[in-house]
Amino acid sequence: MQSEQLDFLLKVKNKIGDKEKQYFILTMGCQLNENDSEKLAGMLCDMGYTKALELSNADIIVFNTCCVRENAEERLFGKLGEIKNLKEKKDIIIAIGGCMMQEKEMAAKIKKSYPYVDIVFGTHTLQNLPENVYKALIEHEKVKDIIDIDGEIYEGIPIKRNDDFKASVTIMYGCNNFCSYCIVPYVRGRERSRNPKDILNEIRGLAKEGYKEITLLGQNVNSYMAHPGVDLEMAGGIDSFAKLLDAVCKIDGIEIVRFISPHPKNFTDDVIDAIARNEKIARIVHLPLQSGNSKVLKEMNRNYTKEQFIELAEKMKKKIPNVVFSTDIIVGFPGETEEEFEDTLDVVRRINFEQIFMFIYSAREGTPAAAREDQIPEEIKHKRFDRLKELYELKVNDNNQKYLHTKQKILIEGFSKNNSQMLTGRTDTNKVVVFEPKDNEKIGDMVMVEIEEEHKWYLKAKIVN
Repeated sequence: MQSEQLDFLLKVKNKIGDKEKQYFILTMGCQLNENDSEKLAGMLCDMGYTKALELSNADIIVFNTCCVRENAEERLFGKLGEIKNLKEKKDIIIAIGGCMMQEKEMAAKIKKSYPYVDIVFGTHTLQNLPENVYKALIEHEKVKDIIDIDGEIYEGIPIKRNDDFKASVTIMYGCNNFCSYCIVPYVRGRERSRNPKDILNEIRGLAKEGYKEITLLGQNVNSYMAHPGVDLEMAGGIDSFAKLLDAVCKIDGIEIVRFISPHPKNFTDDVIDAIARNEKIARIVHLPLQSGNSKVLKEMNRNYTKEQFIELAEKMKKKIPNVVFSTDIIVGFPGETEEEFEDTLDVVRRINFEQIFMFIYSAREGTPAAAREDQIPEEIKHKRFDRLKELYELKVNDNNQKYLHTKQKILIEGFSKNNSQMLTGRTDTNKVVVFEPKDNEKIGDMVMVEIEEEHKWYLKAKIVN
């Protein structure tokens, strides 16, 4: 952490003293946002704030926003309306950060329509939170802290994890792909990789603290180190995503390694081989399809065809034992015809995805796709979405059968939401499993279970070790 920000952190902490001040963070968006929120929480804790269980109890409220989906804006505006009365009754600080604030029009709208917001910060200035809080709390200054250039990578930012046994670790920032529907490269900037030594030191520290599952994060995670910016002499011989995977898997104490979100074009043979030889790497691979039609994929600027995608999946099935796939699919991209949508359904049938994250296309201002005149009517988009959902749910029932009577190694993540007497965890293919305790098993333990029943969205098992 920069010494300047550390100074501001200590000034805020001294100002708060022994007063009981609380923070509340509402995270909207992907796991990168979740990881950013853990850093925001870490800085707030070091400033002397404690976590509020209810928004109404907070002395500082932080919204960490997303701009990928249109409903994220509606959710933010609704929350800002809710807390206006709270702001009038109580001397609180309201801060808004994240991807949405990197959109100039959105930042301007916040300033005009919600003048009671104290701090607006972007994705490249998260590390300045101590200074921004100092200015709002002590100098009573309205703060706008947004830069348009690609941000630097700052190490040593305090972090307060949301979990005691699973942790996400960001390995790179930004994206160079410029998919025609996506706003992310405009708000997260170009690709920048962390030094592998910093990543490995962070994961070794987590292992010593008892963490057993690590998820490597990046907007395009498998292009790690595929761009300039890291001093290779200082990187300890790690100059690719495949080599980083090997190094992470060698760390004692780490039992499960996952990564998101990759791009099909960056699944090089060395990455596939690294997954195959490292049993710690989860056997579910996220392979974002987006569309099953080659013409639509070209218009999306995805840089692969339907045939290339299927060929890649088949190659991975041959090389990686028991691999399954999850995917992202966008329904109703501008100009998508009925025949082109049928191509998507065809790929779903052929690949047999374990999980599908389905999205109805929504235009994001500033992207090429949003400017197109051949937008698909909402009614058609929703009908296609329902057809995809129906096909996927039929596949779920079939996919579950292969788990029956198999043994699975599970990290106990907690208690079932529907039955507090049952424990829950996930297979390395990300299937939810519930089971009764056998002896004195506790959250964070690794156990072997045998699958006895399937219930569409979860599996029921018994402990066998």
